Amino acid sequence: MYYAYVLKSFKDGKFYIGYSSDLKKRILSHISGEVVSTKHRLPVQLIYYEAYLDKRDAKGREKFLKGGSGHKYLKKQLRYFLK
Repeated sequence: MYYAYVLKSFKDGKFYIGYSSDLKKRILSHISGEVVSTKHRLPVQLIYYEAYLDKRDAKGREKFLKGGSGHKYLKKQLRYFLK
């Protein structure tokens, strides 16, 4: 399985969007400060993920979510959580 996922930083309120083949391990890496791009934005929380059978699909979804339409999608999908 491959995963596209979204973290929310409680330090700056922004999203981090990524993909991984081992979601649990990757999230633990983020939380423990081992990931350069999120270690200065801790604490972070996993707020959304999607599972895919093919790596290319997960990477494509990550790319979409990072764009303007993807951010709109996330804000609509998570409207109650983000209030």
